Amino acid sequence: MPLGIGPLEIVIVLVIVLIIFGPKRLPDLGRSMGKGMREFKQSVTGKDDDHEELPEGSSENVTRSESKQPAAAGDSSG
Repeated sequence: MPLGIGPLEIVIVLVIVLIIFGPKRLPDLGRSMGKGMREFKQSVTGKDDDHEELPEGSSENVTRSESKQPAAAGDSSG
């Protein structure tokens, strides 16, 4: 394995991580690490799904975040 890291060292590191963070926080930790790695990969490769370009001449000015906002609780527009 690279850098002289064998299976025993990996197991030791995983046990230490389990002791430090506990079994309840490991899924959240893994999820956040996965999101970070995914965002890093997308930024390096230049792929960005959040900013899809509209074709020229399109009259749609509403972004996704604006279109998905729920109505206010006290708003009775009807």
